[in-house]
Amino acid sequence: METDKAAPLRVDAETAIILREAYHKIEALFRTDHYGLYDYVRVVAGKIARVDAFFIGFLHGSRRVRYPYGYDDGAYVSPDTHTFGPNGQTAWLIKHRQTYRFAYDNGSALHAGVPIGDQTRRSADVVTVPIFRAVKDGADQLFGMLSMQSYLPGSYDDNAVRAFEWLAGLVERVLTREGEDKDALRRLPAGDTGPNLLTSDHVVEYLTHRVASIRDIAVEALTEPDLNAAVHTHLTRIIDATEHIQTELIEMLLETDEGPERRFASLTKAQQGVAVLLADGFDNDQLAAELGVSPNTVKTHLSAILRKYGLRSRAQVADDVRRYLAR
Repeated sequence: METDKAAPLRVDAETAIILREAYHKIEALFRTDHYGLYDYVRVVAGKIARVDAFFIGFLHGSRRVRYPYGYDDGAYVSPDTHTFGPNGQTAWLIKHRQTYRFAYDNGSALHAGVPIGDQTRRSADVVTVPIFRAVKDGADQLFGMLSMQSYLPGSYDDNAVRAFEWLAGLVERVLTREGEDKDALRRLPAGDTGPNLLTSDHVVEYLTHRVASIRDIAVEALTEPDLNAAVHTHLTRIIDATEHIQTELIEMLLETDEGPERRFASLTKAQQGVAVLLADGFDNDQLAAELGVSPNTVKTHLSAILRKYGLRSRAQVADDVRRYLAR
């Protein structure tokens, strides 16, 4: 029986060597380091063709694009969020679901959107590749884009476009595998809460550890010989600032809502079991079957849970339990 084989990528030999090396490095080094992944993809793209500006963006909500990584004319561009309009690149990608090239409309969609980096310069060539992910019904959903831009016209031939599309596909697969890992977590009780519900605890703990790493770098730098007085002063200020930030972040946690944890802890073990299944969307019959108890016992547990939570509906309880489980 013959098996379907993907058609070979039509790029020149030099480009193929660059892409093969990129594949192995990304597999080995950047599975969980998104900044490193995006930065490395930019460097690889620059080996294939001129790349003056580079960004990766992700759709969020119905009208926003969040840009976690951007680079323009040799300088890092701070992450940003923009609401996209009806005539820019994002709208074009949503409509056409294919790679956007400058030649398609002489850059009209490119220049209709908010420029990245230096807003006084206009890109003269662009390749923006859509990034898709599979959804439940088996269809592909557009959720991001990878854009390479040049200030010189005619920078991107078909070889460069195919290479950029291949790189975008590699980024897509890395992010998709992470999604598959999250799907495994969703199989746990009330698993739909864990991967998706980002809480203040998650954010603050992440920031605290990242700030600590910056402080450690500054502390190590202070041990370098021959530091001049000005550099020593700046490093000391960085250390002082990071220590202040770490303290403030932890104290912010004291201001977060402890209600979900307190309410869940007030339940008996049996009631907690019901509450977790309730967060998974079980109805009364399903609860009874899963727990091996009678429907009347389920109703008794639910009444007690509603009373302890001080809420009127099981849907409100389920939401509150999800917030606790996602802490």
